[in-house]
Amino acid sequence: MPKIELTRVQNDFGFEAKDENGHIVKMDSSPESGGNNYGVRPMQMLLMGLGGCSAIDVIMILKKQKQEVRDYKMVINGSREAGKEPSLWKEIVLEFHIYGNVDIDKATRAVALSMDKYCSVAATLKVAGAQMSYQTFVHP
Repeated sequence: MPKIELTRVQNDFGFEAKDENGHIVKMDSSPESGGNNYGVRPMQMLLMGLGGCSAIDVIMILKKQKQEVRDYKMVINGSREAGKEPSLWKEIVLEFHIYGNVDIDKATRAVALSMDKYCSVAATLKVAGAQMSYQTFVHP
């Protein structure tokens, strides 16, 4: 079972989370709620995790298909429920930008497989009620 240690390191809400391999992520609350911009907001980390999870899937699938991915970028936008506690992700829009000698049909299929079948973070967010949409772009 993975182990995460969370330690307060700055003011009231500045935390560092460390995994069992020593990787560290800084987190904080917004200045409006008493934070100091020390790190990423925890809810934003969910979107970052979604991007990382899906990126690994997509690159892995395209490598197996002998596609030449030179670079990769994602843009993820999300909106949360207003006036609710907890305020869950309501809508998430993802753009997959794949650079290189990549067949658009294979890229589109790889993205769909990740988002609809393989990415555990996407599945978790969907179970929580998030509506997700995505587009795939291939750039030379």
